Amino acid sequence: MDLLTVEHVSKRYAAHTALDDVSLAIPQGSVYGLLGPNGAGKTTLIRIINRITAPDSGRVLFDGHEIAPDDIYRIGYLPEERGLYKKMKVGEQALFFARLKGLSRRDATLRLKQWFEKFGIESWWNKKVEELSKGMAQKVQFIVTVLHRPQLLIFDEPFSGFDPINANLLKEEILALRDAGATVIFSTHNMSSVEEICDHITLINRSHNILSGRVDDIRHRHGTNLFEVAFRGDEQALRRAVEGRCEILEGDAEESVYQTLRLHVADDDAVRAVIAAVNEAVELRSFREIIPSMNDIFIRAVNGQL
Repeated sequence: MDLLTVEHVSKRYAAHTALDDVSLAIPQGSVYGLLGPNGAGKTTLIRIINRITAPDSGRVLFDGHEIAPDDIYRIGYLPEERGLYKKMKVGEQALFFARLKGLSRRDATLRLKQWFEKFGIESWWNKKVEELSKGMAQKVQFIVTVLHRPQLLIFDEPFSGFDPINANLLKEEILALRDAGATVIFSTHNMSSVEEICDHITLINRSHNILSGRVDDIRHRHGTNLFEVAFRGDEQALRRAVEGRCEILEGDAEESVYQTLRLHVADDDAVRAVIAAVNEAVELRSFREIIPSMNDIFIRAVNGQL
């Protein structure tokens, strides 16, 4: 079941088209990556989902109905541009935002204390925001974003300003929220994070949706027929055996347990013949497909090479 559906959404600003007939469907209980280069239209789409701005055409459906003002209470949004009042105390400000989300002061205080303890930041409660580092302030904003337990969470570059340890902590919390039933939209340029936590992605480029699907399916679908063979024996004999059947891209001639070669087999039907030829020429230890990374696919898609 899809929690959020975007249907043929377009948005223009004077002579600039931010979104042009963009559609996508976000399954309930998933982490959905919203990808694209700067200026592609991601932020405009996020603002439309949050009802900060309205589309010129098309519509957004939330939980089976056209998104309405009250649905904002069921959404948590952490924008890339952070916004905390520097002169306010951390606890006071967190309570203020929690009350805006509809929580009572009692419930908000209880939940905030639990989250502050989980993140090890209890001592920050009475500090002013201006005393916090960028990463510390971002932890507070993350807590405020998820505090009212929304059905839909939208994170725009959530790891910006975090060291690897705290970035990993945040990843674990995002996955835990998904496992607890939340649906997450995750907007980022960090392709390694996409592979680690995203179930599905949409890639927007120049105002259009140019690629959508499950991460694993996309990586396999856009593989380039690259294989790595590990073997023992005479490398030259192997090279002669596969000559004319595939392209040898690189080799490892070092004396080690196994030698490896990377092969490009242009024709899918030739893969079995290549394996057989390698097996006849040397002692074959492994023959594995090299699946392209999301970073490779991102670059190829944006450059029109898919």
